[in-house]
Amino acid sequence: MPYRDNSDLPPAVRAHLPAHAQDIYRTAFNSAFADHSDDPRREEIAHRIAWAAVKRSYVKRGELWVARDGR
Repeated sequence: MPYRDNSDLPPAVRAHLPAHAQDIYRTAFNSAFADHSDDPRREEIAHRIAWAAVKRSYVKRGELWVARDGR
């Protein structure tokens, strides 16, 4: 199930990620969801890919996700 906007994201994603990181998550999820349409685990795969995309630009410090240095 692709997400139209950030308000549709899972509560854990909305509660913990800043707005820009949510944009990254949503875009990566939607792309991966479409790319893996023939896989029965497509939603799980899409969530994993989305988190990996977020982790390229953000790092978790304590309870907060912050942009990596230099971004």
